[in-house]
Order: sequence, then structure tokens, then C-alpha cells
Amino acid sequence: MMALLFSSIHVNKGARNLLQTTQPAIPTIPAIPTIPTLPNLPTLPNSMPNLPTATLPPLPSTSTPLPTNPTLPTLPNTQLPPFPTMPTVPKMTLPPLPSASLPTIPTTIPSIPTIPSIPFPSPPPSN
Repeated sequence: MMALLFSSIHVNKGARNLLQTTQPAIPTIPAIPTIPTLPNLPTLPNSMPNLPTATLPPLPSTSTPLPTNPTLPTLPNTQLPPFPTMPTVPKMTLPPLPSASLPTIPTTIPSIPTIPSIPFPSPPPSN
């Protein structure tokens, strides 16, 4: 039994060594190519060129008076007729509501009558 155990351990170690020696080598990673540098871009001027200033025509003089609004005609003071008053309605009196009396619920539970016991016949004597 011990020899069988020893031989299986020996076979397993040999298989493990065989697996370790037959693994492919890790490929080497090629070198990353260098990125070419960008050409120098022209620099922009810090200030905008001077633009010609526009000349506006002179404003009209304000010495001429502005036209005034024409006066509105005055409306005649017309009186409206008085608003008709509503006739007074007599107050209605309602009769008093009848007092609602709820039926009384009994608080005692009636007793349940006992059922008389029925005598069973005795079994016949066994021989």
C-alpha cells in the first residue's frame, strides 16, 4: 500500500516537471514607436488691430416742443338708476328632528342548553 502511494506521488511530480518545461516562452512586447512632435503653430497677436471709429449723425435739437395730446371731450355725468333691491324672504323654521333612539343590544348571552347523553349498548360478551 505504501509503495503504491509513493509511486503515485513520484508520477505526479514527474508530470508536474514535464508540464513546467513544456510551457511556451512569454513573447517579448515590441517597443512603442515614438510620437512625432507637432510643428510650431504661429502665435496670435495679443491685441486686436484698431478699428476705425464710426461717426454718427447729430441728433435733432430738442428745442422744438413735442406735439401735445388733444384734449379728450368730457363725458356727461350720467346717473344710473338705483339697483333694485331684492325682496326680503321670510325665514323658514324647520321642525325639530325626532330623537333617534337606537335599539338596545342585550349584554347577556343566553345559555346553551346541554345535550343529554345517549347511552350506548354494551358490547356482547365474548366467548
